[in-house]
Amino acid sequence: MHRSRVYALLIDTPEPEAAAATAFWSAALGAPAQRDPDQPQFTVVHEAIPGIVTAIQETGDDSPRFHIDIETDDLAAETERLLALGAERVTTWLDCQVLRAPGGHLLCVLPVHSAPEVFEAGANTWP
Repeated sequence: MHRSRVYALLIDTPEPEAAAATAFWSAALGAPAQRDPDQPQFTVVHEAIPGIVTAIQETGDDSPRFHIDIETDDLAAETERLLALGAERVTTWLDCQVLRAPGGHLLCVLPVHSAPEVFEAGANTWP
């Protein structure tokens, strides 16, 4: 058995549009935005969706889109579960598995990033 939960909603934005997108989403969601000093391609919109990280991610392509990150205590098992449901493997980025869901949406599967109590409270258990 393993556990997983939605960790983040990412607003993927072409790099030249990132500042405008950040200003828009911060104002639209009524939440302050702050660039991640360790990973400057991410700007977090704090508490825009309670319990879920919301961030603008600067991308190197021209495809604005949304994607979700799923955190898990067993990366291989969660990736295999999603592949069995119809996702396709796209690539690996750092410690994340990038998949494409049926319908074309991207998602990332990553090790647990949230605080243990947050993960425990919101994670689903899978066989």
